[in-house]
Amino acid sequence: MGLNAVQLGERLRVARERRGLSQQAVGDVLGLPRTAVTNMETGKRAVSTLELTRLAKMYDQSVTFFLIDRTDEEDLATVLFRVVPEFAEDSLLRQAVERTLDLCQEGVGLRRLLRYEQEDTLPNYGLRMHTAGEAVSQGVWAAQVERQRLGLGNAPVADIAELIAEQGVWIAVTELPDSLSGLYLHHASIGLAILVNGAHPFARRRFSYAHEYAHALLDRSLTVQPTRKENISELVEKRANAFAAAFLMPAEGVTDMLHRFHKGHPSRSAQTVFDAATGGVMEAEIRPRPGTQTITFQDIAAIARHFQVSYEATAWRLRSLGHIGASECSALIEQKDHSRRYMRLLGSPEELTESLTHAPETPSRQPAGEQLRHQLARLAIEAYRQEEISRGRLQELAQKLGVASEELLDLAEATRAH
Repeated sequence: MGLNAVQLGERLRVARERRGLSQQAVGDVLGLPRTAVTNMETGKRAVSTLELTRLAKMYDQSVTFFLIDRTDEEDLATVLFRVVPEFAEDSLLRQAVERTLDLCQEGVGLRRLLRYEQEDTLPNYGLRMHTAGEAVSQGVWAAQVERQRLGLGNAPVADIAELIAEQGVWIAVTELPDSLSGLYLHHASIGLAILVNGAHPFARRRFSYAHEYAHALLDRSLTVQPTRKENISELVEKRANAFAAAFLMPAEGVTDMLHRFHKGHPSRSAQTVFDAATGGVMEAEIRPRPGTQTITFQDIAAIARHFQVSYEATAWRLRSLGHIGASECSALIEQKDHSRRYMRLLGSPEELTESLTHAPETPSRQPAGEQLRHQLARLAIEAYRQEEISRGRLQELAQKLGVASEELLDLAEATRAH
């Protein structure tokens, strides 16, 4: 079923705003006045085939995307291979992602058997945005609200993959093209899913989890959203980056750490003290000693280690919070090798040290799909316990998960015994 003029116009508006383009900019490319673009987006003006083709190219979408009703949703693989052509070109990558999607589909089936509806409970913070400033402020706001909803306070997120999985989102560390750090998927066949590049260091994967989680919370209308350098200018990507930084490094938590180092205070502050004896007041100005407020590479390293994020991400977060200036940020980033040596000297775990401060030439890979296997195994055992699936079906799922079928069956039988 095709879209009517109003539905087509709405889809055009969403695609334009996602790319961060104004109606005037689109009109200039098409050789039309801004009012013509406005009328297209409100369904008051027909869109010619040539105009739709040019708009689709401008918005990095297929013409089909603007013509097919969401109720007649395209096959996920079709959309995925169009948006990320590397999958269609590399058979090994394609097989890896197809295995992951197959597990997600199995999970959806198990959830239905168990009558679980996690996705329905996940908040949808979707907001319209028109500028980069709005994108950043919305990302920060959503991070604050989500941390509050999850009861995180200002503490570090211990295991972000597990936290997101508990919200009903499929999580998988898997083989992805080198150009991709992460991939967000939302489709009727799998629900919500986040794929993260297993070749990337630990700290970068944590940021990717948070970034893709932002899409699940803020961009529910998207089917596929890849995260790569080429689309960093998109407003949805700017918003997701702002969310990830604020979610992993809450402003008050960062400030609290600086205060523990006796830093992060204003260069001067005025104090007014009431004198109970005379009824008067005393004015005083407090100034820290010169140099005591200087933030150094070891301060950045300590904060990065505390929140388990990269050294560079920490420096940029301090910059965005106004604790350091642009030149200070650049100078500190140049000292990241000193930070790595400092962390090694103090006996920080090697994987954490390397991933927070340095991308190794041959990064260690986390077992592909480990988190997703945990999600599926738990559902499979519970479905077996409730007699929703048979022994044979449980063994079939064990084979797909790459685990010993007899061992999984034995564990599942143990749950029935209690």
